[in-house]
This record gives sequence, structure tokens and C-alpha cells, in this order.
Amino acid sequence: MKKLLFLFSLVFFSLNSFTEKKLTIVSFGGAYGDAQKKHMVDPYVKKTNTRIVFESYSGGIAEIKAQVYSGNVLWDVVDIETVDLERACSEGLLEVFPFNQLPNGEDGVAANDDFFPDALSNECAVGNMYWTILYAYNEKTLINNSADKYKPSTIADFFDEKKYPGKRALRKRPQVNLEWALLADGVPVADVYTVLSTDEGQKRAFNKLDSIKNSLIWFDSWSQAPQLLNDGGAIMVQSANGRIYSAIKKDSKPFVMVWDGHVYDLDGWAIVKGSKNKESAIDFINFSTGTIPLSGMQDVAYGPTRKSASSYLSDAVKNQLPSSHLKVGLKASSDFWSDYGESLGEKFNEWLLK
Repeated sequence: MKKLLFLFSLVFFSLNSFTEKKLTIVSFGGAYGDAQKKHMVDPYVKKTNTRIVFESYSGGIAEIKAQVYSGNVLWDVVDIETVDLERACSEGLLEVFPFNQLPNGEDGVAANDDFFPDALSNECAVGNMYWTILYAYNEKTLINNSADKYKPSTIADFFDEKKYPGKRALRKRPQVNLEWALLADGVPVADVYTVLSTDEGQKRAFNKLDSIKNSLIWFDSWSQAPQLLNDGGAIMVQSANGRIYSAIKKDSKPFVMVWDGHVYDLDGWAIVKGSKNKESAIDFINFSTGTIPLSGMQDVAYGPTRKSASSYLSDAVKNQLPSSHLKVGLKASSDFWSDYGESLGEKFNEWLLK
């Protein structure tokens, strides 16, 4: 009898192991990964009893390419930035995603109409959040400044030393800085990358940066941005919106974000080509890009890619998210920087040394 029970248990265990769903999901860790785990991964595990390994990586496509080319695909779902997504998809490193399987929003609106167009613009991924780069100022700093009657509100104000005397801080790289220079010089949002692709446009951008060069402080890490704003090292700083939001929410800093001319982009969930758990991967992405899971990214100030998610955001939080300010922003062009990144990087470094 004992032998029979043992054999029955062994068979049951083997069948259960064989049918158990499992996934390896890779993202960027930190507070962002924590928010994804809380609002996407853990609820999905609870709903489906899928065994999920949730790992971190630093971005790029090197590891994805190595797995696909070797035929030893260990990752299933990857959170990928748009700049890497375009290349990975075109090189056949990702599965084409079946958008027709995406569920309706919680309000019943079809996915194709509920998602912002940017989120479904690449056939290999579903956008899972908006992030952006903007500038911010410290209200206390400006109170002691002659500009306190005129709070900064446009990208042109960042370049106006007469109205706003003082240091400005920028991340030391051409991306965003050159776009901002053209926007501040009057180039319409729709024309920025067309103009920046010409020699004349590039010269125009660098000339605009020249106008505030003596007032610029350069930094390398986004963590430095709120520090500079807090200690008075700069009256305005360029920053990832999440950094400023965190300083306002968690540390009660008197910072104000300026959305005009912000340069935004998306991350998306994609499936590595050759995933052994493709159907489960599709199911996870369908779940995690639903209305309610996406609304949870407000925890780290990233905007949901579904319009229906706004119903689950308070007005106070909603106004601090990139998805609420898309009309006054510029969508970053990964295609442009793929084509011109190297040459403009060289020109930018040469300009710094002048």
C-alpha cells in the first residue's frame, strides 16, 4: 500500500511539474522594479500560480542577442527601452506581439483605442510606461531671485539669463540638450529632428547652447540633479521626472517641474525570440499592461500607457506624470539618435572643450 501511494505521489508530482507555468522576466531593478513586482508580477503570480524568476539587467541588447544567437534562450519577457527596441526588433531578436489579444480597458474600450498610439507603434513590444526628461526649479531659490514674479514656465525660460540669472545644470550629453536648444530657439516640435539632421540646424542648436554656456553646470548622474537644486548649486536643473517627483513627495522639497518642451519616451514589454514559454509570456504582458497594473506605476512617477488608467489616479498625482503632458512635449526619436548619435557626440565633446 505504501509503495502504491509513493508511486501515485511521484506521478502526481511529475505531472504537476510538467504542467507548471514558469517565466523569467527581466527589468531594471530599483524602485522601478519594485513597483513592477508589486503591481504586475505578484498579482499575476497570485492569479495564475505561475512560477516567476524576476531578474535585473542594465539595458542594451547584448545579452538578448547572445541568447538568441546561441539558441540558449533563458529570458522570456524583457522590459526594453525604445532606443534598444527598434534595433532588437529589426534584427529579429524579439517575437512579434499579437496585439489583437490585448484585453479591453477596465472601462470596456478596445485596447487599440485605449492605448496611446506610441505604446503600440513597434510590432515587437507593448509600451508599459512613459518617462521623461524635464527641468525643475526650487521655489525657495527663486524667492530670493529677481525673477520671483515670473516663475519659469517654458523651455525658453531655461535659456533666459536676463530674466533668470544664475546657474543651470544639464546632463553632459548631446541628447535632449540639442533638442531643447532648438525648441527654445523657436523650432516647432514637429520639426525638431528634421532641423537637427542638417548642418545648419546643428549649428543653430550649438549657438543657442553657447548663449548660456558660461552659466552651465554639467553632471553625469540623475541623482545629482535634485542635489544641485536643493543646495543652491543651480537655480534650474534638467532631470528625469521621477527624481524630482520623489524629492517632492518623499522629502517635501519645494521643487516645481516645468513640462513645456519635456522630451519623453517609453519602455515596453517584449518577448525574446525563441522563448520556450511564449504563450505564458503573452499572457503575462496582456495582464501587466491592463488598466489597473499600469496605474500602479504612479508609485514611481511614470505615466500609464492606457488612457483608462487615469481613472485610477488622483488629480494631484496625475498632474505629475508624463502621460498628462504629452501635448507640450517632444517624443524622443531613437531612429534619429541611431543615425546621428555618434557624429553629434563628437561635435558635442568638441563644443565642450571650446
